Amino acid sequence: MQITYFGHSCFLVDIGGYKILFDPFISPNPLAEAIDIQSIEADYILLSHAHFDHSFDVEAIAKNTEATIIANWEIHIWYQKLGLKTHPMNIGGKWPFEFGTVKMVLAQHSSSFPDGTYGGQAAGFLIESDEFTFYYSGDTGLFSDMKLIGEMDKPSFAFFPVGDNFSMGIKESLIAAKWTGVKKVIGMHFDTFPYLQIDHKEAQVIAHFNEIELILPKIGESFGI
Repeated sequence: MQITYFGHSCFLVDIGGYKILFDPFISPNPLAEAIDIQSIEADYILLSHAHFDHSFDVEAIAKNTEATIIANWEIHIWYQKLGLKTHPMNIGGKWPFEFGTVKMVLAQHSSSFPDGTYGGQAAGFLIESDEFTFYYSGDTGLFSDMKLIGEMDKPSFAFFPVGDNFSMGIKESLIAAKWTGVKKVIGMHFDTFPYLQIDHKEAQVIAHFNEIELILPKIGESFGI
């Protein structure tokens, strides 16, 4: 499984040749100036919630690639009206796709479009494929139902926010790792804005102390799992 980081919370995950893009916020991100969104290939776009810093480039990339947008009902309606391909889901539901099964799970966060329109319940995703089951939490605070994800879904690794202020910080994300049973955490939602700047060395020390492998990728970096 190959993963490419495009900044903030945006990752492209290659699962058996299918390209799955999460929460594309690239064009307005000054840290991601080297990324050309026209060059990004995607078969599916998974949106955790409607905030601009997770959805800004959805329309452009979906039009360019004809990717199917997987999101909650409210986000589905929004992009369907724009003539884009969508697949609606909601909390607790799952659906089989060519690359594997997607299960939508709760996230403790707000969600609205830039014009203030309600964006439905914020969500995370569990992806079960032939290679791995992994958890993309989206923006969320720590909540005890993560223990159920560990018990029921048993993910191999997780994408967790570590930037604090708007979502979990590093300490909460490491608790989430223990609750979900993962030993490898890929950090996201960090450094993009002043509110989210973190001390990378300190985060790695805390992760090491908790016996968790913490990956803080560089923008544009690709790595295998």
